Amino acid sequence: MRSGAKVAVIGGAFVLVAGGIGYGAYSMLGDTGDGGGGTQSASESSKVKTGPPSAEEIAETSKGFFDAWAAGDASAAALLTNNESGAEPVLASYGEDAHIGKVRITPGPATGTKVPYTVKATVAYEGKSKPISYASELTVVRGLTTGKALVDWEPTVVHPQLTEGATLKTGESSTPAIEAVDRNGTVLTKEKYPSLGPILDTLRQKYGETSGGSAGIETWIEPADESQPDVNLLTLSKGNPGKVQTTLDANAQAAAERAVKKFAQASVVAVKPSTGAIRAVANNPVTEFNVALQGKQAPGSTLKIMTAAMLLEKGLVTANGAAECPKDAMYQSRSFHNLDHFDLPDGSTFTQSFAQSCNTAFIKLIDDTKDDAALPKIAKDVFGIGLDWKTGVVTTDGSVPEEVGGEAAAQYIGQGTVQMNVLNMASITATAHTGTFRQPIIVPQSLDNRELATASRSLSSSVVQQLNTMMRATAAWGTGAKAMAGVGGDKGAKTGSAEVDGQDTSNSWFTGFSNDLAAAAVVQTGGHGGDAAGPVVAEVLRAGG
Repeated sequence: MRSGAKVAVIGGAFVLVAGGIGYGAYSMLGDTGDGGGGTQSASESSKVKTGPPSAEEIAETSKGFFDAWAAGDASAAALLTNNESGAEPVLASYGEDAHIGKVRITPGPATGTKVPYTVKATVAYEGKSKPISYASELTVVRGLTTGKALVDWEPTVVHPQLTEGATLKTGESSTPAIEAVDRNGTVLTKEKYPSLGPILDTLRQKYGETSGGSAGIETWIEPADESQPDVNLLTLSKGNPGKVQTTLDANAQAAAERAVKKFAQASVVAVKPSTGAIRAVANNPVTEFNVALQGKQAPGSTLKIMTAAMLLEKGLVTANGAAECPKDAMYQSRSFHNLDHFDLPDGSTFTQSFAQSCNTAFIKLIDDTKDDAALPKIAKDVFGIGLDWKTGVVTTDGSVPEEVGGEAAAQYIGQGTVQMNVLNMASITATAHTGTFRQPIIVPQSLDNRELATASRSLSSSVVQQLNTMMRATAAWGTGAKAMAGVGGDKGAKTGSAEVDGQDTSNSWFTGFSNDLAAAAVVQTGGHGGDAAGPVVAEVLRAGG
């Protein structure tokens, strides 16, 4: 293109307009520091700029990039990035593979070196067209070798959901769309229930071809990892979606969506104890990585449900028997203490220690178990942790690895090397409530005849009764009382605060049940379990399901 010419879009056709910023002026600006092209003369090399780009450079570079991108000139746009070879094919595929044209990009005010913008365009394919719009942002940096102001290349520059190695495409969908419905036949959409977006994409990938539907025409993101589902961005023609039955409950899901949005980072899952049916899954923010189902974190004192079951089975405690709860306790040179170093008076029961979340009451019983592997054993044999759950979507089972000494002690109170997510904790609560592990599922087993995980044994009726007594006490007058005050029915709970290295405030965990529904939640840096995660669980339990 000529220097001094600008590309504009008029009536859908690209034309040159004199007087704009010329792309020729940028033809030598590519930076080789990150795979880009470009060369410099000897005189230019002695004038390489350093330091952050100026406001003028940021405005000029971003405008030149936007103009070239909107014009469909991938080469010119790529030259304005710090990775020409990486940027050009992605920018080229925008029009060639995704069939996106009539592009209008509107930048917002820059914040430092970041420039936000909105994209409005049209997808056209085989006589069908539809508008597409979204927002993203780019960062302008100083080129490592040229010193020129350049766009810091990331695939998200083109679309906020585009990841490394993924491609934008438009055409006949690779699998038929699905119409996912809840247990009562209510249609579930990602627009109404945002947290279900990644789940619905996965269900489509797994069950779309067998659901009885026919393919439509769509625009989607195809991930580099073939095991991951395509991400649908736009539907030009629907085809005929096939119906996929789920175990979800629309009312519980709506409550879960509302509850997590009250916090910057929160997740919740609800499970039906008598069947293992997953009734709700919600995350804020919503990402392709489903934290509620795939996360791995220390669950804090919510794991005391499992530890208590182990101690009750071994006959080391009873719900109404005495249990020491001093301010501090030492185990193999490792010191443990209660929140704010509280203690309970002599003669206090194990139920009181459980309901008030006394760490030391659990630590002081470790020697009596005479088995460092006792907790990992009951985790697998009774609670089904680590048995390769096949829920219907990708999930992580949780982990209680075998440890010794102080690390084994930390596991008793849900710290150390224990790793759980809220699906795992909801299932643990469900198992404690009924005594029998039932593998969580989000689609019926009959859909694909997959083999569900089964635990090797159940809890005795005496242990189940005592666990429920302690959890009911926690909900009635213990650390979960405030959060559970508005929850009806037969209810129980357990709070948790998980300390994480590098965080000033602990993660807030809470799990509970009401009749035949169990739910667990985590709020990152939420503090005490009853303060943040507790109200999330309570809102879902009140919705029923």
